[in-house]
Amino acid sequence: MQQRRGVALSKKSFFSSVTILGTLMLLSGVLTRVLPSGSYERILEDGREKIVPGSFSVLERPVYPLYRWITAPFEVLFGEDQVTIIVIIMFLLLIGASFRVLDESGLLRYIMETIVEKYEKRKYLLMGLLILFFMSFGSFFGIFEELIVLVPMAVTLSYSFGWDSLVGLGISAMASGFGFAAAILNPFTLGVSQKIAGLPAFSGSLYRVLIFFVIYCILYGYLYLYAKRIEKNPSFSMVYEEDRALKERFTHFEEPISTKNKNLGRVVKVYGYFILAMVMVIALGFFIPVLSAAALPLVAVIFLVASVTSGILSEYKPFQGMLKDLAKGFTSMLPAVLLILMAMSIKHIMTEGMVMDSVLYYASERLSGLSPNMAVLGLYLLILMLDFFIGSGSAKAFLVMPILLPLTDILQVTRQTAVQAFLFGDGFSNLLFPTNPTLMIALGLTVVSYPKWIRWSIKIQGIVFIVTLMFLFLANSFQYGPF
Repeated sequence: MQQRRGVALSKKSFFSSVTILGTLMLLSGVLTRVLPSGSYERILEDGREKIVPGSFSVLERPVYPLYRWITAPFEVLFGEDQVTIIVIIMFLLLIGASFRVLDESGLLRYIMETIVEKYEKRKYLLMGLLILFFMSFGSFFGIFEELIVLVPMAVTLSYSFGWDSLVGLGISAMASGFGFAAAILNPFTLGVSQKIAGLPAFSGSLYRVLIFFVIYCILYGYLYLYAKRIEKNPSFSMVYEEDRALKERFTHFEEPISTKNKNLGRVVKVYGYFILAMVMVIALGFFIPVLSAAALPLVAVIFLVASVTSGILSEYKPFQGMLKDLAKGFTSMLPAVLLILMAMSIKHIMTEGMVMDSVLYYASERLSGLSPNMAVLGLYLLILMLDFFIGSGSAKAFLVMPILLPLTDILQVTRQTAVQAFLFGDGFSNLLFPTNPTLMIALGLTVVSYPKWIRWSIKIQGIVFIVTLMFLFLANSFQYGPF
């Protein structure tokens, strides 16, 4: 049997994800026939669209035929989110092409062999450091999507240490997402929501440092215990069969790859400079807004150039052969593109059917008259639900915070606590719903199907939900402020 090279979505993962997303598209379409159509008035403030509180009105149901539920994945390419969707698709395709060359050239295996040799007896220390690295970028810089490029490397490293692809996803995508939710200086959710709430910029940081530390310990403990378990008995892994072929390639080496290609030691140094440049672009985006907006495509381009340059320097194939590998890596990601389009179409169906605002209005009305603790729980659940349809944290803040903040004032929930509930609801759900394109990209770069991801991650999501809810109740008890 020919071993799979680079990154590609397995058939089983693809069809299970298509089934789930197709069902969700159908349910979204049904909601457009069941819920009353309605809309809020909107204004532009600082270049961002903002809802006017108290402006919701019920409207006549628009004509939205059934066939458009099916064509929605193609309509999104011409809708209001078309730029974002095209950037995400190009990012995915370029990453697929890049990793094909890295794998075929032997550079990926060389990097893994070097790391394993250095950390073989300290691999759980490395696990902790990697989790801290990914979480810190999410928490301090609001970096989540851009770090997905490193998921295949984390998964390959996980194979090399005798773990599975779920551990690799945990130390990379999950760590980045959890850091994004446990924000300390995240400008995209914390910065925006505090500005809308009229709070001092990045106030309340000491409490958030405590939250970050607790979430880090929970994630590290969860991954540590799981990795130890599958080390003793690999068949306990939920993706044991899916991982077998790929894991075999990175755990049983007849001879070091460096003996077959003497150029790789020099090539990996050049590749390292490109990775450093990529990290600098991501970090500088925190300070330069224009760079931040272009960070995702820039990261993909840098990664592609790094892979092509490394492929040429390694001399593993003639240039035409490398171009064929790039093309194979590019096309291997096409099934994942369909999943991205289907995921984005769910919001499109709700918006075109004019029920998105209705969901927000009727859900927010349910918060009235609740106790402070029940109100903050309701706010948490409302943001979780809205994240199913609206992935962008800053866009969601501009849409919902103007409506919810007056309610929380009445319910004796401080605005700082309301902001914290928003961060939790927006952040952790990024790793929960199949409508989130970043999650689907991450899974598409591995052999893990969405159903298996949920079965594996739902336990830690449940633990984190309870712990973060306790943090919100505690914030209520000491009136987390300044107000």
